[in-house]
Amino acid sequence: MDRIDLGINLSSVRERIAAACRESGRGVDEVKLIAVSKTHSSAVVREAMRAGISVFGENRVQEAEGKIAELGREGLEWHLIGHLQSNKTRRAVQLFDVIHSVDSEELAERLERICLQEARERLDVLIQVDLAGERSKSGIKVSGLRPLIERLAGFERLRLKGLMVLPPFFDDPEATRPYFRRLCELRDELLPGGELSMGMSHDLCVAIEEGATMVRVGTAIFGERDAVPA
Repeated sequence: MDRIDLGINLSSVRERIAAACRESGRGVDEVKLIAVSKTHSSAVVREAMRAGISVFGENRVQEAEGKIAELGREGLEWHLIGHLQSNKTRRAVQLFDVIHSVDSEELAERLERICLQEARERLDVLIQVDLAGERSKSGIKVSGLRPLIERLAGFERLRLKGLMVLPPFFDDPEATRPYFRRLCELRDELLPGGELSMGMSHDLCVAIEEGATMVRVGTAIFGERDAVPA
């Protein structure tokens, strides 16, 4: 994709975000756009930077490592939005500004321990909540959410910033609304004022109407994904 196309796509996404904010009586500054750059090359990410994007979301630690090494960190935020395997935890601590996919007390404890070992003073995290029970997706069950929040409250280095959800995919974005609404209810009950990471290219407007503070948008900005790196 050339820079002009990417710029047009980005403008369109920003217009959709602004319209959804107006519809729900919110300010556009209440919603952070995370450009999901997974599977896209460093060259494409660089074009996105030139178009004004500074916050990127990656699914895989190994893929992100090369991009961060090439593109740097100055003026950028790197978010891990995919499932974090235990053997990638140390690199994730070293690489990312925010991790959206904490889904167990064991993972949280491992992240805290590695932060201490790496002398990292603070790592912002979100809890991924499983609201649909899909086998292909991670997340903590609602029944385990309160104990995990309480456990994180006692940590020195991890800072719990909010909740994240990956609802099932529906052709009709309206079908995702109950999942977004439920996550907002859980946030209000258990973590008042916390972030809500929810909504992607096809359903971001519904997510914003239901309270999203972070939307994770890939295809609507970058177009169809490249082949997944080996």
